[in-house]
Amino acid sequence: MARIGVEESLTNVSDALKAKGFDVVMLRQENDANGCDCCVISGQDENVMSMQNAVVQGSVINADGMSADDVCQAVQSKLQQ
Repeated sequence: MARIGVEESLTNVSDALKAKGFDVVMLRQENDANGCDCCVISGQDENVMSMQNAVVQGSVINADGMSADDVCQAVQSKLQQ
């Protein structure tokens, strides 16, 4: 099953992804994203200093304004591409 990195503040999203059988890793620091097929971020601190470092090889989903179910559908969609 795919490995999904989820920002720590998104516990409802990580619970929903685990319920669907995904291997969920909490993103506490930059290195936690290594080996993830997809990462889910809250969007609250996205690109604060106009700097971006590409750490993830897979997709990044900004969960801002999305329900846990919406995020699960987005993850599944990204993994099928």
